[in-house]
Amino acid sequence: MNPVPGSVLAVMAHPDDAELWAGGTLALHAAHAPVAIAVTAHDDVRDAEARAGAKILGASLWLLEELTPATLHRLLLELRPDIVITHPVRDVHPAHRHAAESVLAALPEAVIATGRPARVYTCDTYNSLTLDGPVAASVIVDVTATFATKMAALREHASQPIEHHFGPMAEHLGRLWGARIGARYAEAFTPLPVLGRLPAAAHL
Repeated sequence: MNPVPGSVLAVMAHPDDAELWAGGTLALHAAHAPVAIAVTAHDDVRDAEARAGAKILGASLWLLEELTPATLHRLLLELRPDIVITHPVRDVHPAHRHAAESVLAALPEAVIATGRPARVYTCDTYNSLTLDGPVAASVIVDVTATFATKMAALREHASQPIEHHFGPMAEHLGRLWGARIGARYAEAFTPLPVLGRLPAAAHL
């Protein structure tokens, strides 16, 4: 059982995804360990918003031309994160599914070569619904202390419908998952097996 959080790589499809689905948790980890966010590069405006959001969370940002198994394999070898976070494999958004599938394809060789990541999780999604039904999260992280940071980072994505769409959804989901663990705000994650092993850790 790890006594403190390990380094994290969040692989997300869009520049605001890390903040929306895992921003509170990433900010928590950034206080103790390196946090990196990898997203597909978009236009100058959205890339600048991604940089600003990552800075607020305390994370480094990797803007990739595309999320392919080969690109992610190289990134995994370079960063050697203890933890990887990505979208649900059966997310309702096709770009989210593509990101998750690329992560899964890149994992085996990277883990064999470096032993990392030791833990892989999928995050929440729109109203916690996947193509297979509700998100079945077995790990819920209390992000009450960093929820304001999450929302500040999310608001940096001003080109997106934050105030009237993503912001209220983040608030709703945060309170919903928080209620399940007796916290004001929380974020939900589902562990994926890494070469047949599920995580055993005191932290995400």
